[in-house]
Order: sequence, then structure tokens, then C-alpha cells
Amino acid sequence: MELKLLNAQGQVASNVAAADTVFGRDYNEALIHQVVVAYAANARSGNRKQKDREEVHHTTKKPWRQKGTGRARAGMSSSPLWRGGGRIFPNSPDENFSHKVNKKMYRAGICSILSQLAREERLVVIEDLAIEAPKTKLLSQKLTGMGLDSVLIVTDTIQENLELASRNLPNVLVVEPRHADPMSLVFYKKVLVTKAALAQIEEMLA
Repeated sequence: MELKLLNAQGQVASNVAAADTVFGRDYNEALIHQVVVAYAANARSGNRKQKDREEVHHTTKKPWRQKGTGRARAGMSSSPLWRGGGRIFPNSPDENFSHKVNKKMYRAGICSILSQLAREERLVVIEDLAIEAPKTKLLSQKLTGMGLDSVLIVTDTIQENLELASRNLPNVLVVEPRHADPMSLVFYKKVLVTKAALAQIEEMLA
């Protein structure tokens, strides 16, 4: 498997060899879906809370007498049938949303995503990506010159200038290979990988 290698100006200089076990796998939509959903579910904090009829702040006085009014019987205004009443089965803050995904399945899912990105030419390799100063304008101009607007940058080591320059760009994310998660790989239009990071990805997933 060969990937396009860009120079500092964003032009295709040559091709770089990549491992078929990582970038040449078949597209497995079911596995990718499972891995992405599991990653999103495991990121949930599970701290939502609703009140039952005991916890809502209402008086326990009977709203009206039992008979003779022509209205339905009512015991108290905290009834779940009333507006502002408590929930019958409220959500508790200790609810567990996590999904279990084996390491082998997770790695296979990441490889399937990377392989599909390579086939769609959404994944490109660059020799190195560095900027002279921590200026957002410098990085924005560099990416615009490469024709990249929404990009996930995977670099072997995150330089301080690159990290600071990318913070104010909403469609740019800089991560190390071990932090390249399935949601980010799917979300961004392009994935820009440095040559050193490519070797780390192959070492982790091969």
C-alpha cells in the first residue's frame, strides 16, 4: 500500500510505503459503527438526574375535595400526571452507558477506518509539520495553502507552537497517534499524518 507524501508546500512529492495490515484492510461498516458508538457512549459522564414525586417541591395538601367538583380526583400536585410533577421512573445519576469493545476489535476498527480514508484519498502523509511561532495565522495560511480546511493532524510529538496555533481553529485538531480516536478520524474531512507518526501507527496496529 502506498500513500501520497506531501512536501512543505502541500504538493505531492512522492509516495510512501504503508503496511497493508493497517492501511489495506477491507471496509467493515458494522465494526466501524460499533467502535464509534462505543467510543461515544464511553465518553458520557452519566450525571443526568430527574426528580421523582418525593423530591419535587410541592405541598402535600389535597388540591380540592374528593367529590362534588366535577373534576377528576387528585391527591397532591406532585403527581406524575400533573405539569411540574415528579417522574414515575426518573433517570438516576449512576446510570452506566459504557460499551465493552475488545482490544482486537478496536484495533481492527481503527485499521478499517484508516484503510477507507486511504482509499478515499482523505489520508495524506507529510514529511514534517512545524511553524516558526505560536501564531494561528501562520498555521491557517499553511493549511489553506495545502487546500485543507477541516483536518485532523497526527504528529509523533506535539510541538508547543503547533499546539498553541491550532487551539483557535475550530476545524483543526492536533493529536499524537495514541490519541487518534475513531470519532475524530471519521469526523474530519482530511487526516494529515507526519512520516514519523505513520511509523508509530504501524507499530501500534500492525
